Amino acid sequence: MTERKDSKLWGGRFEREPDQRFDAFQRSFSFDRRLLPYEIAVDRAWARALEPIGVFNPEEVKSTLAALDKIATRTESDPNWVDSFGADAEDVHHFVEKALVEELGPLGWKLHTGRSRNELVATDFPMFVMAAAAETRRALVALITALLLQAKAKLGVPIAGMTHMQHAQPLLLSHFLLAHAEAFTRDVTRVEHAAASGDACPMGSGALAGNAFAIDRAAIARELGFSKITANSLDAVSDRDFALDYLFALSGIATHLSRLAEDFVLFASQEFSYVDLPDEYSTGSSLMPQKKNPDAWELIRGKTGRITSALISLLTTLKGLPTGYQRDLQEDKEALFSAHDQVADMLAVAVGAIETTGFRDDQLRAKAENPALLATEAADYLVRKGLPFRQAHDLVGKALKEAERQNILWTKMPIEVLRKISPAFASDISGSLSLAGALSSKRVPGGTAPEAVRVAIAELEKFVLACSEETKSKAQAK
Repeated sequence: MTERKDSKLWGGRFEREPDQRFDAFQRSFSFDRRLLPYEIAVDRAWARALEPIGVFNPEEVKSTLAALDKIATRTESDPNWVDSFGADAEDVHHFVEKALVEELGPLGWKLHTGRSRNELVATDFPMFVMAAAAETRRALVALITALLLQAKAKLGVPIAGMTHMQHAQPLLLSHFLLAHAEAFTRDVTRVEHAAASGDACPMGSGALAGNAFAIDRAAIARELGFSKITANSLDAVSDRDFALDYLFALSGIATHLSRLAEDFVLFASQEFSYVDLPDEYSTGSSLMPQKKNPDAWELIRGKTGRITSALISLLTTLKGLPTGYQRDLQEDKEALFSAHDQVADMLAVAVGAIETTGFRDDQLRAKAENPALLATEAADYLVRKGLPFRQAHDLVGKALKEAERQNILWTKMPIEVLRKISPAFASDISGSLSLAGALSSKRVPGGTAPEAVRVAIAELEKFVLACSEETKSKAQAK
């Protein structure tokens, strides 16, 4: 038996020290130290809240706040002190209490009156998520802006649109780039939802049953930047929906980045040759001198699995837990911290790669001018002549087959041959089959016609501006 040698936050009823292997196993300060700024902010709010109910007198509040300020300054300026002083800290809460007691003596213990680590972490963690979501939102807007600028610069350049990885119909390159940007605007919405789902302050919930000291929960929430308090103390200490929402948002971002990456990996291949890879975001081969590899995009694509696994990990942890706080919830943070950091890097690299990528306009146009991409235009031509679309589709298919048999471009087939397939074909068919005509005909909102794409660019510019203005407004409010 090993007798207990020091006190812990929970040590009163224990006579012996924990097993050393278990003690190391159950500690979380190595990663939840990241919550230190939020823990100290919560401590400040709690210290102020203890004065009106008579737990602290004014001088004690003043001393506690001064000590917390000192601890905050030291944690920011001296990581080595955090490492050494926190070597035996069980978690971020234990670390701050130890530091307070070192500064204030027994007064440092008073701050924990009426509260539990359950509610502390349930408050610190959503504060982190809300701040992290704001960072991710800014990074998303930067990526959308990079895509927008390329779309504006390349307006008028065509690209062969594909389905099933087969050339299908011509598009504007700008329309293609805006398609990716549109997906990332949905990610902005999901990130905002994740922040909103964490915007309820649990402080005052206790370990599970609430607070016995008539604490002013609303005042604490306001000080910490929450818009409201949680409604149920038991739910509040075990709720991790905000973390799931944020991980889901990050998974969506990573998935969209992976799709973008796949496109650019293909575009950089010799088979496509649509882009010139920027030196700054490429690497070479250790063996083959001629190689220029799209490693930035490949790594973005590869890291997506980490983000998805973080979401699945937390879902799996939560699925079988009984009501109330369980220690399993300690597993909620490492995966989320890592996912946030990875997505931040992925977004930053994607922005740089998009900004510096050069497009080969001639190669893009050459592929887009493939006459096969005008087959749908020919079917539409026959529909305008009065034929049902299914019949028109069949007739154009026969025309394409005949062109293959004769080994000629189907758009160069004599009108006499086309009229044998269908008398609906007339001499004006040649004027209906052009790349420019195919593009301009898709002028409905959301289409690839130049005027529709210009409208889409203008709308996206409004979105980016609105996001930027909102960010500035929130920064000024702080």
